[in-house]
Amino acid sequence: MKRYLYFILTIAFLMLWSSCRKDFEFSPSTGNLEFSKDTVYLDTVFTNIGSSTYNLKVYNRSNDDISIPSLRLALGEASNYRLNVDGMAGKVFEDVQILAKDSLFIFVESTIDINNFPNPDGNFLYKDQIEFDTDANLQKVELVTLVQDAVFIYPNRDNTTKVIETLTLNIAGELVETELQGRELLPTELTFTNEKPYVIYGFATVPSGETLTVEAGARIHFHNNSGIIVSNNASLQVNGSLSNDQDLLENEIIFEGDRLEPNFSDVPGQWGTIWLLDGSINNSIHYATIKNASVGILCDGNPNAVSDKLTITNSQIYNSSNYGIIGRNTSIAGENVVINNTGLVSFAGTFGGRYNFTHSTLTNYWNNGFRQLPSVLLNNFVIDEDDNATITDLTEANFNNCIIYGNDNPEIQLEEIEDAAVVFNFKFTNCLIRFEDNSNNFTGPNYDLNDTNHYEGNIFNEDPHFKDPSQNQLIIGEESAAINQGLPVFATQVPFDILNVNRSTSPDLGAYQHVTFPDED
Repeated sequence: MKRYLYFILTIAFLMLWSSCRKDFEFSPSTGNLEFSKDTVYLDTVFTNIGSSTYNLKVYNRSNDDISIPSLRLALGEASNYRLNVDGMAGKVFEDVQILAKDSLFIFVESTIDINNFPNPDGNFLYKDQIEFDTDANLQKVELVTLVQDAVFIYPNRDNTTKVIETLTLNIAGELVETELQGRELLPTELTFTNEKPYVIYGFATVPSGETLTVEAGARIHFHNNSGIIVSNNASLQVNGSLSNDQDLLENEIIFEGDRLEPNFSDVPGQWGTIWLLDGSINNSIHYATIKNASVGILCDGNPNAVSDKLTITNSQIYNSSNYGIIGRNTSIAGENVVINNTGLVSFAGTFGGRYNFTHSTLTNYWNNGFRQLPSVLLNNFVIDEDDNATITDLTEANFNNCIIYGNDNPEIQLEEIEDAAVVFNFKFTNCLIRFEDNSNNFTGPNYDLNDTNHYEGNIFNEDPHFKDPSQNQLIIGEESAAINQGLPVFATQVPFDILNVNRSTSPDLGAYQHVTFPDED
């Protein structure tokens, strides 16, 4: 019994002692807080689009537990910023406690409507402050966000049922109901200029018989699961031009996601695709950068069109989570095309069709995980949900003076279902190709590299010496095996490289003529 009573008294003493500890007595702050930064820059956002979440760390370096009487946004409830302080959301907080030698996190977000401010003139610098304490102990951290105005294109919403408009697509003259959110572009929306960026929610569809013209210098941004669809008998004309500054790309047209923060600049799969439906006609893309899509370009049908279904020149496609370009029984002509960093295949010509690429750099240095497919894939079939194959002609697939390379091996794959009634025509001429089949997994006549009907004048497994393919810098240096290896007959068809450097006399392979890198001087 004595032992039990002693135990009870000991516990009671410890409880009394701990309740009197100075650690649990919070003193008012004295204006001596320290911060991880004196200004929180929330990067650029589009009007009415929420920012990423940014953090600020607040330090109590003293030996006392302190209480901050007031922690608030200077603009109070009217502020367009939102705070989260130790798990509590709001704009004004009282008696915020920090233990001695400890810290707390403040998370900051914003959503700002540029139209609420006078004369924003396209961009508006929005500011506020986080205020800690008051009067003589007042400390402040600045908040700064650049808000950019834009032209917004989004599907209509039924105000009664809250259902967002979905698309009925005209595919080769047949109307097909879909669950894709989006709408047809209005006549006033069929020219994208460079005056303001465009932000597209859902799939903006070019109506049958119409043409969407995109002018040089235009910037088109897509929200998640969004893109452009070109209908039956409609066209897409992307009319970029050569830029003087290769960092700014002021005359080039850029298609990318709508997150402008630097952390999103190279994230694959932020938006859907540019989809050229079966029946769309005379599509052309010149001097464009298409980045961070799920599929850069999806091109369907019309393999025997008088002119190619899609002509793409002097353009770059990067960071596609699935395909850079996928053609499905279609016709594509490409010159000075650069594709890199794709989760599946950089260029896929599937279900037959007609494809011609000259002086193009078709590579894949995907570094976001394991990949099983090559840079270039050709096949002549499609498999339905019951595993039945439908085959058709690969009328032609020519790659001339190209570089086909990557961080896997081999970087070409040819899948043919043989049938006497169907042709499978392809040829690689004067290309630099990565193809090492040490395990003999790729056999048959299509992989006979000595067959001049399919392979002629190529170089295999030599170093293209790219500047930095992990950063999508595919220009070649002085040590490249591609230098002076181009066949002049193809160079005369494309006499200037993607940077407008003359290649007619000594053509290198790929989209770029070689340069001297700084470490080669």
